Amino acid sequence: MNTVVTPGEAMDAIHDLEGAHPGFRALHAKGSLYRGTFTAGSAAVTLSSAAHLDGRTVPALVRFSNGSGDPTRADNVPHVRGMAVKFTLPDGKTTDISSQTARLFTASTPDGFVEFLRAAKPGLATPLRLAKYATQNPALVRTLKVNAVAAKIPASYATIEYHALHAFRWSDASGGSRFVRYHWVPEAGEHFISLLAARSKGHDFLNDDLDARLGEAPVRFTLQVQIAGLDDSTVDPSVAWTSEERVTIGTLEIVGLETEREHDGDVVVFDPMRVTAGIEASDDPILHFRSLAYSESVRLRSGISRGPDAPN
Repeated sequence: MNTVVTPGEAMDAIHDLEGAHPGFRALHAKGSLYRGTFTAGSAAVTLSSAAHLDGRTVPALVRFSNGSGDPTRADNVPHVRGMAVKFTLPDGKTTDISSQTARLFTASTPDGFVEFLRAAKPGLATPLRLAKYATQNPALVRTLKVNAVAAKIPASYATIEYHALHAFRWSDASGGSRFVRYHWVPEAGEHFISLLAARSKGHDFLNDDLDARLGEAPVRFTLQVQIAGLDDSTVDPSVAWTSEERVTIGTLEIVGLETEREHDGDVVVFDPMRVTAGIEASDDPILHFRSLAYSESVRLRSGISRGPDAPN
């Protein structure tokens, strides 16, 4: 992976954009943890030999978040939302899926992403910087159009789809393999509210709504994988796949708040590079860089550097 930009430079660019908030994640700073389970369906084992896809019910830790790096950002304004899931495998190890409401990444390389952040830094020259960046990176306009749904305000964390932006190679027990992208589909369907209606909502209405829903019944999402076509890029998360082949893999059932984690210095890291046998990371440079950036973010939050295989 030939990358010029460093994780530290990426953190600096994020802090210039969102402000530095010690003790919080650089992005998706505002979020809450929930507990649940995941149960794979019969189709999963035909695509991957991963232990959490063999039909057994496994524990799941879920974090819903506002995409901003500002932990005080209100829920009733447009922004990307996040959903990260950590599966606990039968041997006690974990594997993660990190997803968000945007369908595509804003750049194809770490360098391009940091350049975009620097262009978007608030200031009088921001419009000129963004215009220059868009001229030099014409694909950005296409990406922003696809991601327009991420600017909508969901009625609930439970009523919007979440998409993992990177490709992973799934291998089955017979030696066959294919590249996939992940999509979480809400059982409740997709529902949004207008900007006008959002004004009457509380500062933390998405968390309040989810807690109220869980007081009545579990919240469920279906995991679907989109299987890459022959011409679909497995290394560029800023480009949509043309393949319409999707397979339903299983069901995530969220049952309540997780109250035991992230206390007294405990740092939960959701890292898309934390995979398991039967699943391999693609050569997507953004995917590999994210793991390095997360380690830098954890170091800044806690003073402890953790790699993708560290316990959490």
